[in-house]
Amino acid sequence: MKTQLRVKKLSMILLLFFIVIAMQPVAAVENMHQKVYDFAGLLTASEIAELEDISNEYSQKRQVDIIILTTRDTQGKDVVQYMEDFYDENGLGFDKPHGNTAILTIDMEHREVYVAGFYKGEEYLDDSRCDLIRRKITPDLSDGNYYEAFHSFIKLSYQYMGIRPGVNPEIILFKAWFQILTSVIIASVSVMAMAYNSGGRTTAGGATYLDASHSKITDRRDMFVRTDITKRRKPSNKNNGGGGSFGGGVSGGGHSHSGSRGSF
Repeated sequence: MKTQLRVKKLSMILLLFFIVIAMQPVAAVENMHQKVYDFAGLLTASEIAELEDISNEYSQKRQVDIIILTTRDTQGKDVVQYMEDFYDENGLGFDKPHGNTAILTIDMEHREVYVAGFYKGEEYLDDSRCDLIRRKITPDLSDGNYYEAFHSFIKLSYQYMGIRPGVNPEIILFKAWFQILTSVIIASVSVMAMAYNSGGRTTAGGATYLDASHSKITDRRDMFVRTDITKRRKPSNKNNGGGGSFGGGVSGGGHSHSGSRGSF
């Protein structure tokens, strides 16, 4: 009798375990909804599939839907209003309808681009960060490299949302090459220090074998000869993005967002 009860308890535990495991993929699939809305037809089917995969992966990690929206007909609306209405009508959001979203809108009719963030997207992609992203992807948009521009938008959004709000994400401390260089320098210094300390100390100096009473050296001195000054022209900063402005707003449905717009 006791053996049967133990078997039943073990069976119930295993059943509950498998139910929990089975529900986890389902929860993940619920957030695997469409991320790329290419109404302008700028991408191939394979490019859309690749961007969908990348966006879903990064959206899961940041808990913010990263959306790409393109159109050739804004229905007479401004690019910002077109984006706002699309957000309201489609209930975009990772955590809930009208929730955490980062969205790139491309208006091919007027050659305008708008980068925006809602809720957590607005918190981590504020106006200035949206402006940085827009300026970085504008050259590719101008050259017709739409896949590259969209891929960069997804990647930059993901990177910036991993940095505390209020911090400039472009400072050198966050650059991958700087972090790698710093690691190499620290490792090199550590190795050199260990190598130096592992050898014996030198006890003989320059005066060890010098007989001062018979030396021909009578005096020594340092002489300052000259100073060379080289002047260089400071390079001017070039704006890689088209003319634009940044600033968010509130959609018709009452949802606040950050943003940056410009031409390409």
